[in-house]
Amino acid sequence: MTPLTAPPTPARLGYRMPAEWEPHAATWLSWPHNPETWPGKLSAIPSVYTEIVRALVSCEKVRICVPNDEVRREAEDALRYGDAWNDNVELHVIPTNDSWTRDHGPCFVKKGHDLRIVKWEYNAWGEKYPPWEDDNRMAIEVAERLGFNYWRPDIVLEGGSIDVNGCGTVLTTEACLLNPNRNPHLSRTEIEQYLRDYLGVSKILWLNDGIAGDDTDGHIDDITRFVSPDTVVTAVEENPADENHDVLRTNLERLQKMTDQSGRPLHVVELPMPDAVYHDSQRLPASYANFLIANKAVLLPVYGCKNDRRAIAIMQRLFPSRRIVPIDCTNLVWGLGAIHCITRQEPA
Repeated sequence: MTPLTAPPTPARLGYRMPAEWEPHAATWLSWPHNPETWPGKLSAIPSVYTEIVRALVSCEKVRICVPNDEVRREAEDALRYGDAWNDNVELHVIPTNDSWTRDHGPCFVKKGHDLRIVKWEYNAWGEKYPPWEDDNRMAIEVAERLGFNYWRPDIVLEGGSIDVNGCGTVLTTEACLLNPNRNPHLSRTEIEQYLRDYLGVSKILWLNDGIAGDDTDGHIDDITRFVSPDTVVTAVEENPADENHDVLRTNLERLQKMTDQSGRPLHVVELPMPDAVYHDSQRLPASYANFLIANKAVLLPVYGCKNDRRAIAIMQRLFPSRRIVPIDCTNLVWGLGAIHCITRQEPA
């Protein structure tokens, strides 16, 4: 399909980005293949992917990008061995540099039954991890393979940096979207206008910063997430000596004063942080907020610590009609991301 140019923008045509809990047609992933992403641990990662796919295929399609036929065979073998292979699995030979599909994958917007893609630019979180050319093209490949029209605004934006309630409000952070390593030529006001024009939102809620160990400069999907149109969960660190305590407290205090697109106060639910996770003395961005809301389940990262059960119980109260599927992400987060970071939903 061909790219659409502005004007008219998605918002002007009546498109919006649906909330994650709205029905999915599929979830997209990119099979892990880059050894530099998980140094010394790449062999442990396919089993985590298999567990994620197994939790999804009973309720929606799973579309997996593989860079070549060799990795395609490896992925199919792993999924069959892990009892995660059925007719809902699709493997697409679409090259990627890395596996963080949330950030470089297709951003879907919707009007009625019509789906289109907003293809944001991607520069590996401020040109930190070259090369990224294949990742930057992935959304175009998806659009052309599956027949979606797409817009291509000239702005760098990762999917993990935004979270929407589907009704007109988006959450993001100043540390990420205002970082000069993304769009140094744009002001805060100009960035806000892009969000309005291409996500179909009217209210932008800015939090401050992200958690320790997050190399994305503070992605929202590690700290605060919408779980319904008027409710957010936000990570809090109860230990005042922990380096995340003050940052997350500041975000909580901001949220408690915020309102949605209709001027109604947000319902704010506190979500504990797991114990600090380290690898080779490096603090990793372990967080329960990096969950994925699927059609009939919520896939929740856990880390084998005391707060896992608390996080599961909180999420079950928030999603009583969905199954909470805890997935050990201790190895996955060595790549500096978890379940939400490697997935991208395609709305039904």
